Amino acid sequence: MASRQELVSFEPATGTELWRGEHGDVDALVARARKAWPKWAALPHANRIELARRFANEVRKDEDELADLIARETGKPLWEAKTEVQAVIAKVEISITAYAERTGQRRLDSALQGVAALRHKPHGVMTVLGPYNFPAHLPNGHIVPALIAGNVIIFKPSEKTPAVGEKLVQLLNRCGLPEGVVQLLIGGPEEGKAMVAHDDVDGVLFTGSAQVGIAINRKLATEPGKIVALEMGGNNPIVVWDTPKVKDAAALIMQSAFTTAGQRCTAARRLIVKSSMYDEVIAETKKLADRMIIGGPFEEPAPFMGPVIDNATADQLTESFVYLLSHGGKAIKHMRRIEDDLPFLTPGLIDTTAMAERPDVELFGPLLQVIRVDEFDEAIAEANDTRFGLSASLVGGTPQQYNRFWANIRAGIVNWNRPTNGASSAAPFGGIGLSGNHRPAAYYAADYCAYPVTSTEMQQPRASVGVGFTEK
Repeated sequence: MASRQELVSFEPATGTELWRGEHGDVDALVARARKAWPKWAALPHANRIELARRFANEVRKDEDELADLIARETGKPLWEAKTEVQAVIAKVEISITAYAERTGQRRLDSALQGVAALRHKPHGVMTVLGPYNFPAHLPNGHIVPALIAGNVIIFKPSEKTPAVGEKLVQLLNRCGLPEGVVQLLIGGPEEGKAMVAHDDVDGVLFTGSAQVGIAINRKLATEPGKIVALEMGGNNPIVVWDTPKVKDAAALIMQSAFTTAGQRCTAARRLIVKSSMYDEVIAETKKLADRMIIGGPFEEPAPFMGPVIDNATADQLTESFVYLLSHGGKAIKHMRRIEDDLPFLTPGLIDTTAMAERPDVELFGPLLQVIRVDEFDEAIAEANDTRFGLSASLVGGTPQQYNRFWANIRAGIVNWNRPTNGASSAAPFGGIGLSGNHRPAAYYAADYCAYPVTSTEMQQPRASVGVGFTEK
């Protein structure tokens, strides 16, 4: 029998091979999950919660090792990898609280001394398709709520971060989960497609690009019985209006656009600035960008930004910068490769105000477009000029202007004097348009991990019919 295809992962910051492993067998994994599900779903809810808490403790035991692995495989600075591990741990208690609040049991009014009740059931076998930018935190945000609800999981990590995916599954299974409840699927797009289309998969929980999310949605359009939660990207605006605190505004712009090397779905892609503030805001922003430390995850002093995920991504981003330049953009700070054979990029700033048509795409990296406007309504219209709708932020302005901004912006996350990113796990996380399919994750993940069941119940049958029948 021919051996299975092999997947290899490399460290972005060094180019060193980190991990390799064989592609998985989709049918075998699904069969094992289907067999495990009835017993797992029948387990008392308190037992599933206890196992979830044991998982959090297993992560705590290995938190330094996990952070080191995340930093190596993604290239993100170690300090940021450590915050991701803390988010993995915190997700457990947040998910327990969310499940109790969003899917709790209720007794309803009923006639004839009967009982009417609302309870929730798990869907069954769920596949989680994870991204590379937060290879532990984001899939964990699907996995833990789904397990608490009584589902079983087949997790396919991004083909760019399989080592972190493998470690996460090892930690989950180390807490004592029954065999087959959480399994790892190693593979690329073909394995992902097979899992999505599999007849014995009851739900698809996806985090990634709009392009792939749309393909999943199209594939499952004729299968309404499958629950599908799509958490996709954004072409997110950050609007700077009247504020005396220009240095603070510049810091918020840096955090929004360039944290995680711009590889966050909530990263600011478009900076919309009031014309009268443009020179001052851009000068401070460029000054900060020029001072930014870019380096490997373990370098000292600690970098703000590491590499993007791979050389192909770096090439695409530099090509996008050149495209914007050649179609009317004006460079404020050129994006450039620091090393030819490694995916380190400098942050790119480009004024695209004069472009006749700005491409409405998610440029997933450290590239920020700048647009100047004169009126506040013009800023709102510019911010909404996108098919995406994940995150938006207003920096400056009055409370009245923020109220107008909040009311009129089409996004699932709307902030004031805060970055576009860094959303709380204790709140729902999702967007509209090409950013999601109205299945927000984080605190609202419980909503797509279980479905409501209403029941009317009596211990003995009791009924009579009084209309439409003849006399005895």
